[in-house]
Amino acid sequence: MQFAFTEEQELLRREAREVLANGGWGREELDELGFLDRAVLFEEAGRANRGEEFFDPAAPENEQLAALALEAAGIARGALELGVEHAKTREQFGRPIGVYQAVAHPLADTYVDTELARSIAYWAAWCVAEDDEQAPIAAAAAKSYAGDVAVSACERAIQVLGGIGFTWEHVLHRSYKRALWIQAHGGYPRELRAKVAAWLLDR
Repeated sequence: MQFAFTEEQELLRREAREVLANGGWGREELDELGFLDRAVLFEEAGRANRGEEFFDPAAPENEQLAALALEAAGIARGALELGVEHAKTREQFGRPIGVYQAVAHPLADTYVDTELARSIAYWAAWCVAEDDEQAPIAAAAAKSYAGDVAVSACERAIQVLGGIGFTWEHVLHRSYKRALWIQAHGGYPRELRAKVAAWLLDR
């Protein structure tokens, strides 16, 4: 099930998925869009391994963190898709490797983690778009969680692919490196979680 706030945003997602995969669009396309529409592009850019092109380091902190959370969710989705496709087509002992629990269960865990990361990332995007009072906490929570999910999704996919995902010949190593950068940018998850915890305890 694909997340969408409106039918128009779902159409935007489909268009972005196709255009970004073919090398089209750039940051200038974001200028005319509200933040919720940009959120769709941030996620799809992460999935297409083009998130760095759309990241604006001059944006306000909450926007930066929310954008990176969305990109991280896209990276996780892309890594999951690569892992699932390989598990379906790679055979060992005469059977697709996806039938073995050691392969299937980590992919299932990645799916659950990715859906939660998308949910919290879009919550942060909504808070930022509406200038909600919870925007700083939502952005911190989303970026801390989604960043971790992107890293673990790439690591699991690398394992499913038998390590080839970390070679120069495979696209996955770029997703992994970008996920590690996102995880560290603006504060490691433990720092952002401390911010969220302090906010909750002070309520």
